[in-house]
Amino acid sequence: MTYETTIAALAAPTRRTILEALRTQPLSVQDLADLVPVTQAAVSQHLKRLREAGLVEMEARGTRHVCRLRPEGLASLRAWVESFWDNVLGAYADPGTATETKERDHE
Repeated sequence: MTYETTIAALAAPTRRTILEALRTQPLSVQDLADLVPVTQAAVSQHLKRLREAGLVEMEARGTRHVCRLRPEGLASLRAWVESFWDNVLGAYADPGTATETKERDHE
């Protein structure tokens, strides 16, 4: 999955609430529906988007479907965000170089 897919999946507040709930333990679809102000059918649709993004997995247990967070589904987003730190830290590593580059650009 790409970080864009992850960002799109996390765009909806209800999906973020679902992920937050799954951080601590696996929960059934009904348990999740009890936590958010939408129908169980709507929760199922949100879970579908989260599954497609690789953020959640589901397991059938009898008549219940239990959902669990897939932290590795956040890997592409995490790598993208962390790539910014490399650039920021690099820019601050040698302040003299940044000043010299700006001065050359203005000549």
